[in-house]
Amino acid sequence: MLDSCSQESRPLLSIENALDSIKAAIQPVSGTEKLTLKNALGRVLAESVYSPINIPRDRNAAMDGYAFSSCGRVDGQAFMLALVGTSWAGRPFQGQLQAGQCVRIFTGAVVPEQADSVIMQEQVQVHEQSVYFPADTRVLQNIREIGEDVNEGYCLLAQPKKLTAVDLGLLASAGVDQVTVKRQVKIAHFSTGDELTALGRPLEPGKIYDSNRIMLGGLLAGPSYSVTDLGVIPDNKQLLEDSFIAASKNHDVIITTGGASVGEADYVKEILQNCGKVNFWKMAIKPGKPLAFGKIGQCHFFGLPGNPVAVVVTYQQIVAPALRQLSGAPLAKPLRLTATCITALKKAPGRQEYQRGILSQDECGEFFVATAGRQGSNILSSMSQSDCYIVLPRECAGVPAGDKVIVEPFSLLI
Repeated sequence: MLDSCSQESRPLLSIENALDSIKAAIQPVSGTEKLTLKNALGRVLAESVYSPINIPRDRNAAMDGYAFSSCGRVDGQAFMLALVGTSWAGRPFQGQLQAGQCVRIFTGAVVPEQADSVIMQEQVQVHEQSVYFPADTRVLQNIREIGEDVNEGYCLLAQPKKLTAVDLGLLASAGVDQVTVKRQVKIAHFSTGDELTALGRPLEPGKIYDSNRIMLGGLLAGPSYSVTDLGVIPDNKQLLEDSFIAASKNHDVIITTGGASVGEADYVKEILQNCGKVNFWKMAIKPGKPLAFGKIGQCHFFGLPGNPVAVVVTYQQIVAPALRQLSGAPLAKPLRLTATCITALKKAPGRQEYQRGILSQDECGEFFVATAGRQGSNILSSMSQSDCYIVLPRECAGVPAGDKVIVEPFSLLI
């Protein structure tokens, strides 16, 4: 489909085809390193991890109470047992439990070998060294068996799992203190443009502050990435080409913002053709059409548009999945919800649009979404105020209030 708002002579590349092209072009990094659990959060496992022990290792109590043997008990009859000791968490009862005896026990404490039941402490009466059990005492309850959670040799986590805080807790519970993970992806990024001014300096006429570099640095923050900020490169063709080549020699990925369009000072695509390879340029999305993807030597290259909202959209929809694949993490599509649009939306057919929206949910669990305001690719304020994308297909020609739309909550984006 041609974009009805542009002068393109041939159909623009769909976002689906763009992602397929990237997926075919990228292989995960091959290097690995061994890290302690304290340093492994968010990293991608390079080797699966197997449990060296049973979890739990010993039978233990699921609650505070009294441990006893059900042998000889008669259903529906109350009974009394002699209290002969205590099993504490970390300090098991050392004796042998005999017939007619019980022990005080605390949550997580080892259950004596002769016991098969634990009763909650609130259900019994204790007088000196005698414990009175009610007629409705339930037996064979409240004991965690050996290996109930994990058996020795069980695969705790399979590579290429991206490690969460809960994953680290699971590994620690098995006594695992180190993991082998994929090395970090080395990323260089910089802004291009004569109009850019560094923060802290006064603005001259026609200049703007370089917000893209700060924003992209935040988007790239993550334990699987080693990020180098190379600053601002002016609109100088030779300087840009030299910078691209130099960065490609010791990074896995280069990301630039600006210079990817068709203006006289937009050199990114031309330079990429001269010193590397262009896989594609321009996509049927809005904002973010002039995105270039290619390679310089062994380094992948993403030339993002200069408008700030287009930078965010193309990063989240195109670059982030690519970096995830490069890091070795499992691929996943962003989760989407269906919501009722409570404001009318304008759109021309031709490109898939990612409009900024504000999502809400009523007491019945129904989702509703409203526009976050002006949708220009330079309007960063509405991007800041929004919490989701309203995803409008290429063929869509606008949405009246009350229609159902697809939304991607920012909190669920990969």
